[in-house]
Amino acid sequence: MYLVYNKNKCVFVKMSKLKTVSYEEALTLTGFGKFNLLTFLLASSIVMSMAFEMLSVAYLVPASACELLTTSTDQGLMAAVPLIGIILTSYFWGYMGDTRGRKKVLCICMTTSSIASILAAFSPDWITFSVLKFISSGSVSGALALALTLLSECTPAAKRSILIMLTSSFFLGSTGIMAIVAIPVLPLKFHYYVPFLNIQFNSWRTLSLIFSTPCVLSAIGLLFLCESPKYLLSVGKDEKALKIMRTIFSINNNKSRDDYPVKCLVLDELTASHAPKGFFSSVASQTIPLFKPPLLKNTVLLCAMMIIVLLCMQPYLVWFPYLINGFMTSVQRGEESLTICQRLRASQNMTETTVNDCSINEFALSMLSGMGFLLAVINTVLSFLINYFGRRRLIIIVQFIAGIGGICLNSSKLWQLSGLLLFVFIAGILNFGMVTTVSVDLFPTHVKAMAVSLTMMIGRVSAVVGINILKLLLEVNCEASFYMFGAVTLLGVAVSFLLPKDRKPSSRNCTET
Repeated sequence: MYLVYNKNKCVFVKMSKLKTVSYEEALTLTGFGKFNLLTFLLASSIVMSMAFEMLSVAYLVPASACELLTTSTDQGLMAAVPLIGIILTSYFWGYMGDTRGRKKVLCICMTTSSIASILAAFSPDWITFSVLKFISSGSVSGALALALTLLSECTPAAKRSILIMLTSSFFLGSTGIMAIVAIPVLPLKFHYYVPFLNIQFNSWRTLSLIFSTPCVLSAIGLLFLCESPKYLLSVGKDEKALKIMRTIFSINNNKSRDDYPVKCLVLDELTASHAPKGFFSSVASQTIPLFKPPLLKNTVLLCAMMIIVLLCMQPYLVWFPYLINGFMTSVQRGEESLTICQRLRASQNMTETTVNDCSINEFALSMLSGMGFLLAVINTVLSFLINYFGRRRLIIIVQFIAGIGGICLNSSKLWQLSGLLLFVFIAGILNFGMVTTVSVDLFPTHVKAMAVSLTMMIGRVSAVVGINILKLLLEVNCEASFYMFGAVTLLGVAVSFLLPKDRKPSSRNCTET
């Protein structure tokens, strides 16, 4: 006997009498077990792959400067390439995932990213390195949206938000892992000449190879992954979808596939009416519904939230080593009664440029590592609270606390309090995961990957703008940067109130049929 939840009641259903049910009810009947955990681990590995690809330039660009003879302009271009690749390709991958299938496109993305990431470690010049990083980051960006989409479509509703949120913990924890790996590897002094490429294989190239590991492991893991049964159902492949549901049931419950009680699946949501001919017509058919009722409101709200979260938080993550290095340098000199901006200016005025210095400040890396792990822990706690407090309520709370932290940051002359407020402000990045959980739930299957990719792409465009604005403001008007970004963060509180309310289970009468 199985318990099936309908909208208004729960029904105890005898296995022999259960024939046709909705997809969500059928997914609930598969249970929650080994299949879901393995899918979650694979999705988390893909999330780590993107973090490693996107953030690796923070370590590899300065470390490779002496060998590749890069100027400041060259290094700026190299550092921007991953974000450019992510922005320019994510929408395309979302379209491919909605029209060609989640697994097939995931395999293409991760295989391409793995090959390009490995080859980047053997780049003879900075242009080759940049091109390969563009390919690797652009490929893995599509994999992120598709992995989260597939994870949501294979996870029962009761556990869905928790698992999506937990993948964000892996992203945040990746920043700490990268710093921990970089600290002992980069100082290594070995050199091995590769005549064919005319390069010296050394520590930064070794680190580049290490950073490619999550991509390679993810590509291998995808060979054993099932296609999303919800996607198959949305394109009319009902028998294949049912076959995969039986497999999920068998893996989760250690029972025969024949014991799965569902005989027919019904997709209870908006679906595409027809498959248009031609590439551009197909792209339009996947895009236009997002900007028409009933999806228009959700598209606008989620894009707005992604813009606010990534515009305000991503720039501070990028420039965090610069911030913490200047801040702690002032503290170590014994300077007292200074705000964080006064400390940054004092450190900047005393900085002496060292020629051919390709080292990375280990103290800043250690602080970045600690912050990444702490954010991952907090995100994990929020993941388990999300079903109790609701996503919208948590988004509002996090957004409000982060905004207040940013605005109040310059009012403190105690360095301990300034450091705490800086962390509180940057912790607003936690809403990236929670907004993503809303995104994967609100859109129908046939445009879901496109919608998730679109919201992420627009958010990252705003992040690129914010990165450049913040760097300029830190140099010319540091105080204004915190007031401005803090105010925009608080604006996100108002937008959060417009998000759809979390679905609350109504009182259910249990009957047996």
